[in-house]
Amino acid sequence: MGIEKVGQIGVPVEDLERAVAFYQDVLGLSLLFQTDRMAFFECGGLRLLLSLPEKDEFAHASSVIYFQVEDLPAVYDEIATKGVVFLIEPHMVAKMEQTETWMAFFQDTEGNTLALMSEVQI
Repeated sequence: MGIEKVGQIGVPVEDLERAVAFYQDVLGLSLLFQTDRMAFFECGGLRLLLSLPEKDEFAHASSVIYFQVEDLPAVYDEIATKGVVFLIEPHMVAKMEQTETWMAFFQDTEGNTLALMSEVQI
């Protein structure tokens, strides 16, 4: 028994249609299904839930979601052309033996901080 894996990440949003457009059209995630208060996306075996908060105490920005990418500079350029303004450009955050971890931070349309991350073998 115990925790096996992360099954879903919930992201609170203020405007569901605006957020769905961002995650689908800008980030390129596949929309699984949508209701009037929620939208579910597929992201490499992990389900991402966008939802209008049920209570005011849930209406705040989420934890940072790190999207793993193979070619960070290419994905950075691609979504920047779609209007994403990055808070921090791609930069190395750690070097462990033969692996460098690179990240770039940005926000979605709802003020949630997101990041692109890539582990590069050197």
